Amino acid sequence: MTGTLYGVGLGPGDPELVTVKAARLLGEAGVIAYHSARHGRSIARSVAAPYLREGQIEEALVYPVTTETTDHPGGYQGALDEFYAACAARLAVHLDAGRDVVVLCEGDPLFYGSYMHMHKRLAGRYPTEVVPGVTSISGAAAALGRPLVERDETLTVLPGTLPPEELAARIGAGPVAIMKLGRTFTKVRAALEEAGRLDDAWYVERATTGAQRLAPLRDVDPDSVPYFSLALLPSPVGAPLPLPEHPRHEGPGEVAVVGLGPAGRPWLTPEAQDALATADELVGYGPYLDRVPPNPRQKRHATDNRVEAERAEHALSLALAGSRVAVVSSGDPGVFAMASAVLEAATQERFTGVPVRVVPGLTAAHAVAARVGAPLGHDYCVISLSDQLKPWDVVARRISAAAAADLVLAIYNPASKTRTWQVGVARDLLLEHRPAHTPVVVGRAVGTPQETIVVTTLGDLDPAEVDMRCLLIIGSSTTRVAGDVVFTPRRYPA
Repeated sequence: MTGTLYGVGLGPGDPELVTVKAARLLGEAGVIAYHSARHGRSIARSVAAPYLREGQIEEALVYPVTTETTDHPGGYQGALDEFYAACAARLAVHLDAGRDVVVLCEGDPLFYGSYMHMHKRLAGRYPTEVVPGVTSISGAAAALGRPLVERDETLTVLPGTLPPEELAARIGAGPVAIMKLGRTFTKVRAALEEAGRLDDAWYVERATTGAQRLAPLRDVDPDSVPYFSLALLPSPVGAPLPLPEHPRHEGPGEVAVVGLGPAGRPWLTPEAQDALATADELVGYGPYLDRVPPNPRQKRHATDNRVEAERAEHALSLALAGSRVAVVSSGDPGVFAMASAVLEAATQERFTGVPVRVVPGLTAAHAVAARVGAPLGHDYCVISLSDQLKPWDVVARRISAAAAADLVLAIYNPASKTRTWQVGVARDLLLEHRPAHTPVVVGRAVGTPQETIVVTTLGDLDPAEVDMRCLLIIGSSTTRVAGDVVFTPRRYPA
């Protein structure tokens, strides 16, 4: 097995801008290779140093020439080509021996990077992976706090080694980055002046490092310019755009009645996330509000669970004053929850013109059903056992009617601290129409760490095991239990 060649981009100079993947490979590789001038100092190695470990093999690839002349028969380019070939041969020995080789590169390996000379010679012979890095252009723009390009602008990237007249012709009117300054600085500045863009140009030296320098390019002394610098003509930035007054808006705000699902962020829809994120004020029952992460930008109004009408009117009043209000509900807000309360309150004349929208959520019935399979696979009905807002005799008649119609029942609000007898009475009403072996699912706190799911039968259902955090699913005559799965077939017997 041969080793793998990695071209690893280290970013513009700040070691904290090394990517997580690059840092991992720097620590794992058997061989670390890096280029340097004849002085032996490597910026790439200094950036990588925090991530290296003891015992790694280092291959210093020292250029035979940089700016000086050479007597090589092939001239300057011939000397470099011979150097690159020799470096590739050195690295190939490690790769043939099964050692992974990481070649360090400032910025991005394939963006004016020295690594690409190894890549062209070795990538076709060995497994190769290039790990991109933050480019010096991106680092320079970040250091200046100026956008590179936006909308339909085009960024032009030029090497400063081009002839001055060609530079001037290519600069154009849009954003421009000119690389490789150093000895080319004087002609680059002349080209910018010829193109009428000198006043737009910024000089950025060693971006993101402790030696970073930023200045209008026209003010820079040419004798102070190192190779690791660039000229940047970023996208223009005008005066700051006006912000709307916050949190109040012109005219009424809105009320979004938001379903949080049964529990936890994974069951929160993207639409609900957006409604919560854009709200100025949150209104809801305290435990439900606690499920929304606090944001100091937002005001929170927690209320008791038994004041739905007052809560709805409070939310509408906040919206009438200009706030974007999110009223939170567990599960789906339209199922035994706040949507109907808010919509009923919104019919009052004083709230005319206040927009109200309902943002659906995953219901508790569907969450419990999914945990066991598909007990709601055929016709079913949803009933609340609470007699707080309707008399018990209505609840009882509906239970009996659903049982007689052979519907699967999803029963909400089966019990509470003050309501302890309804589950037993409901069970007895159902047994008048259903056999004792009818499957029953008891789902408690679904989606939370306290979740429990019990599959039992109507005859064995123990009311003492049911509380307010439970939802019951009572099967029909066709509901089946197969191992751990409960389902109701879609076909009904003739």
